[in-house]
Amino acid sequence: MGAERSKQEARERFGLRGWQVTLLAVLVIVGIATAAVIFRGRILDFKAYGYLGLFFITMMASAVIIVPIPGTPAIFVFGGIMNNLLSVVFVGLVAGLGEAIGEFTGYFAGRGGHAAFKGKYERLYNRVEGWMKKRGGLTIFAASTTLNPIFDMFGVIAGAMHFAVWKFFLFCWAGKTVKGMWLAFLGYFGLGFLLRWLGISV
Repeated sequence: MGAERSKQEARERFGLRGWQVTLLAVLVIVGIATAAVIFRGRILDFKAYGYLGLFFITMMASAVIIVPIPGTPAIFVFGGIMNNLLSVVFVGLVAGLGEAIGEFTGYFAGRGGHAAFKGKYERLYNRVEGWMKKRGGLTIFAASTTLNPIFDMFGVIAGAMHFAVWKFFLFCWAGKTVKGMWLAFLGYFGLGFLLRWLGISV
């Protein structure tokens, strides 16, 4: 009798936590999506927004899939308009932090429930889940350093596996910072060449 009651209480506590996590994920996604729609017309005004603008652009780009936000082009162009290497480093650091925070939406969605996501992409989901079980942190880091269109799946699986939230953020932040750095330096050295190739005087 006592054991059955304990199991019931545990299920109730778990259900409450799952409900709270799901609600939090929904609120974050709705809030960021709303901000993206409101500021969409000015999202590329890099010089006016500065580093804070880049932070919000990259955060929204990694958190929202409903509204297209130019996160990768923003890092590239922002790196290209910098006039010294130290500023380019700051671009990479800011972009990495913004993207890492934005990826929490996928993580919390996985904590709240992932059955629908798994059902739609079962083979890919199972493969990524296998990588995560073997080397969770390394998998998240490696997936974060590239232009990875399915990184949301890594976040969802990390959440579903109850991968420690601080570990997820740490490895994601490190990987996203590497990604931000190479994109920013690519812009710093390549934006002028690209514009000249397009026939635009710089």
